[in-house]
Amino acid sequence: MRIAEVRLRRLAGVLPTEGDLWEERLVRPLDVYPEHRDVDDHEGGVLRSDGFHLVSHFVEIETDDGLVGRGGPVPEQVAYVIARDLRRLLLGADPVAGEKLWDRMHRSQVHGRAGNTMLAISAVDCALWDLRGKWLGQPVYRLLGGPTRESVPAYASMLGFSVTDPALVAARAKEFKELGYRAQKWFFRFGPSSGYEGLRRNVELVRTVREAVGEDYDIMFDCWQSMDVTYVTELASRIAEYRPRWLEECVMPDRIDSYALLRSRLSVPLAGAEHEYTRWGFRRFLDAGALDVLQPDIYWCGGLSETLKIAALATAHDLAVIPHGHSAPATLHFSLTQSPAHTPYQEDLVKWNQVHQLFLARPVNPVGGLLEAPAEVGLGMELDTARALSDTVVFVE
Repeated sequence: MRIAEVRLRRLAGVLPTEGDLWEERLVRPLDVYPEHRDVDDHEGGVLRSDGFHLVSHFVEIETDDGLVGRGGPVPEQVAYVIARDLRRLLLGADPVAGEKLWDRMHRSQVHGRAGNTMLAISAVDCALWDLRGKWLGQPVYRLLGGPTRESVPAYASMLGFSVTDPALVAARAKEFKELGYRAQKWFFRFGPSSGYEGLRRNVELVRTVREAVGEDYDIMFDCWQSMDVTYVTELASRIAEYRPRWLEECVMPDRIDSYALLRSRLSVPLAGAEHEYTRWGFRRFLDAGALDVLQPDIYWCGGLSETLKIAALATAHDLAVIPHGHSAPATLHFSLTQSPAHTPYQEDLVKWNQVHQLFLARPVNPVGGLLEAPAEVGLGMELDTARALSDTVVFVE
């Protein structure tokens, strides 16, 4: 069996919405500049009168005997890297030889050890796992050693929901607890450049969520790499009484010394590294003792193959590994194979998962707060093209 074709498939469609899909954006590193602080631009598509218009690119790897493995969706610029840089390394290769293919792609990109090139390698790696599952007629989690449990608890990741209206925050927090989610993560809107008024409103968010969900329920808060040591130290001192499970991505990912300093100062655990790449990048956090929870994104850090290696490193340090949730299907296959002690939750990015799974025939969504082990072979990446307004092949030579 050999790889006969690698193509990029572009699907355009409309996600029905009631009002704006993205009610409010999160704090961003660029907010240190006033001209960026109040700009409410959003990713993923364009809101129009009939819904949220979006475009998704999927990589498809086809063998000479007709099997097709699929990965994605990925942004257009990542699809371009697959077509122009990686496709030539895959054609004619044995799709089962995943380690060799990953190593070849990685070694070929000496200026692409992070960023869009690593996102491209990640998507190809996931497509190859999907293909292998179909080849063997098994869900991918069975290829990885089988499940450790029949379902994985989900936590609701509330990106895109309003965080500046306390009454609305309280209502949503109660609603998602009643839906069965075992925990919730909310996103700060304000950073250091918003001053003490912004700090006060961040604290108000934490207090509102805690009072809404009550005691004995995990709540987490994401700083999205937009703060600094002094600010986070003050923020943590003001919210410690509300017992957050963790503070996430407090500073930009290369500032590992800042993470280590914060971890030595704070009683609140730290999570992060979703914007880090490969086992070598994550090793820096481990060596520095900088985090309590590692959050590799399977579609960013190097794929499912690399996430398994990152997890092996992390669990040797007895650290939790709860991946960033940009791909629910691939992440579920990972989570099912891990010890519940190290991967107690899976992130459900509530709004992003609507965008990323619009064209999937069987979207992965929690029921009663649980993500059930799928029975479908591969990663569960079959498409429902009836949802697409257009379906074209792009970027193939």
